[in-house]
Amino acid sequence: VQLQASGGGLVQVGGSLRLPCAASGRTFSQHAMGWFRQAPGKEREFVASISWNGDNTYYADSLKGRFTISRDNAKNTMYLQMNSLKPEDTAVYYCAAEPTWTGVKYEYDYWGQGSQVTVSS
Repeated sequence: VQLQASGGGLVQVGGSLRLPCAASGRTFSQHAMGWFRQAPGKEREFVASISWNGDNTYYADSLKGRFTISRDNAKNTMYLQMNSLKPEDTAVYYCAAEPTWTGVKYEYDYWGQGSQVTVSS
């Protein structure tokens, strides 16, 4: 079972990137998925999540309006469209699948290896 995030790179302030997260070895079409990020020296933080059929999406408040999460279950792939990028968006972006509610928060069972996004000013 593998989640592969890609599409990261170096982009200028105000630019855009789309990160795909491809799943292999298992289909996640019946499960929610999400994106997280971790900046240098900071804890990992929630970016966005999407329900199994894409009907429901959730975003970190600070990212609403700039980031869009989507999925194509036929391709077993999830996406994160990032627009109007800022230097503070610089981080390693991770995709994850199959959240489980612990009673306090959601814990994801599967994680990708991360894709570096660097926004330069």
